[in-house]
Amino acid sequence: MKVFLDECVDWRLARDIVGHDVKTARQMGWTTIKNGTLLTLASEHFEVFVTVDRNLSFQQDLHGFSIAVAVLRAKTNRLADLRPLVPSLLAAIESALPGAAKFIGAD
Repeated sequence: MKVFLDECVDWRLARDIVGHDVKTARQMGWTTIKNGTLLTLASEHFEVFVTVDRNLSFQQDLHGFSIAVAVLRAKTNRLADLRPLVPSLLAAIESALPGAAKFIGAD
């Protein structure tokens, strides 16, 4: 699947998302684009949007987008805290539903 990593996710996490075509906000040149516009752009190029922004699914009506959203919930945004979530993230990517958010990790 084509996976987009939001700029708030450590770009090095892309290396751990094996078996998928992963691009970061920086690689796409989208680092200054805000959530609504970013979701619109990402949905044109990707199938899954990975973020740590817990408010995204409440601020945006995801049903209107053709992209699934995976929200990583870790102690911090540091790579060491995000890496343990990768197995659950990979499973979530496989079962991702467009227009829906899946929360991964403890709150």
